[in-house]
Amino acid sequence: MISSIKDCTLLNNGLEMPWLGFGTWQINDGQEVEHSVRSALEIGYRSIDTAAVYGNERGVGKAIRESGIPREDIFLTTKVWNDAQREKRTLAAFEESLKRLGTEYVDLYLIHWPVEGYSQGTWQVMEEIYQSGRAKAIGVSNFLIHHLEELLGECQIVPSVNQVEFHPHLVQPELLRFCQGHKIQVEAWSPLMSGQIFTVQAVLRLAEKYQKTPAQIALRWNLQHEVVTIPKSTHANRIAENSKVFDFELSPADMDLLDALDEGRRTGPDPDNFNE
Repeated sequence: MISSIKDCTLLNNGLEMPWLGFGTWQINDGQEVEHSVRSALEIGYRSIDTAAVYGNERGVGKAIRESGIPREDIFLTTKVWNDAQREKRTLAAFEESLKRLGTEYVDLYLIHWPVEGYSQGTWQVMEEIYQSGRAKAIGVSNFLIHHLEELLGECQIVPSVNQVEFHPHLVQPELLRFCQGHKIQVEAWSPLMSGQIFTVQAVLRLAEKYQKTPAQIALRWNLQHEVVTIPKSTHANRIAENSKVFDFELSPADMDLLDALDEGRRTGPDPDNFNE
């Protein structure tokens, strides 16, 4: 049982990654993201997720530096955006991210979205970044099975992580099994369905049953699927609430109940039809 905010999964290269992290998508750069990341770190989170396209890497980096927590104790993730893949400037984009973050390395560097015709070449550069030691692990985001099959057919280094949309309305069991079979850790973005989790009646009933919030029920469900999860909030009380998911366990029947809510419904783009 995952029983503490300090608990980690072991990635396929031996690196430890916290099961629970803090996401920063749609949190504005400057004071908003600095305050949010600082609150998360004070509460006990040790994994922070950002991306070049979020536009908040500077604030994330500043909050980490000013936290007083040793850099090696924080698991930091960022991602390369699609235009950098198309323009074959992945290495330059990575170095720009490091500069904005004010760090010499990241713990995890991800391809943000699959870009047809370019992601294979991007991955070769990612492998070089990994071999240089400036990314402790490399992975992908929003890759479906066929994207992974294409990559695995040519890569030298198997991705350590696949960060995907994952919640009770989008369980993707085949993708989960595929990743587990290839020792690729699945990580969930939008685990709270962009706030829609608070309207799902089955989740509300379980929240009452376990005396937890709907968000805590959804996050615990993620963790019991052995999926790393990165909820985000700009409110310190909600950030703290989301961390209190280690003192209870959903029964097998209740896990099945939530699994059965799967509708294959996304709150974000379809990776096969996303071309920004």
